[in-house]
Amino acid sequence: MTSSRNEDGILDAARECVLAVGMRRTTLTEVARRAGVSRPTVYRHWQDMRSLAADLLTRELRSLLPSDDEAGGSARERGLDRIISTVAAIREHPLLRKILETDPELLITYTFDRLGTSQREILEVFAAAIREGQRDGSITDGDPEELAAMLLLVTQSAALSSRVVAERLPAERLDQQLRTMLENYLRPDSPQ
Repeated sequence: MTSSRNEDGILDAARECVLAVGMRRTTLTEVARRAGVSRPTVYRHWQDMRSLAADLLTRELRSLLPSDDEAGGSARERGLDRIISTVAAIREHPLLRKILETDPELLITYTFDRLGTSQREILEVFAAAIREGQRDGSITDGDPEELAAMLLLVTQSAALSSRVVAERLPAERLDQQLRTMLENYLRPDSPQ
C-alpha cells in the first residue's frame, strides 16, 4: 500500500470507529486494527487520536464542499445555492451528527478558540465567491475577507447548532431562513 492509500485507509477506519463508538472511545490501536495496519504505521502519520480526528474532520468537510458548476444566475445566486446545500449536507453528515451527539466538546476549539484547516479553506472559498459576485455586481461592496468571516460564523452556527431550535425551525425552514438572511446580507444596495 502506498503512503496515500495507507492514510486514506486509516482515515476510513477511523471514520468507522467513530461511527461505531464515538470519538472519545476511539483509539489509535482500534483504528490500526480496522485499517489492517500496524500501530507504528498509524503513529507514522498521526501522533495521537486528536491529530487523526482533526485530519478526519478536515477530509469529511472537504468532501462536502461543492464546486461552482457555473450553472446560470449571478455569482450571488450560485454561491447561495452552494452554501445552503453544504450547510444541509453538514447538518445531515453521519460523522458530524455522531460527534455532535456523543462528543460535542471536540468541536469547542473550532467554535470558540481558533480556525481549523477546513474553516480556513471555507473562508478562502467564500472570499473568492464574494470577489466574483462583486465583479458581476451581485454582491455588496465591502472587504471580501470580512464578509467571508461573517458568512462562516452564520453558516457554522446553522450547521452545528440547528438541533437547538429544531422544534421551532425544522431543517427545510432553516434552509429557507438562512437563504433569506444571507441574500439580504450579500445583496448590493441597488439589487442586480
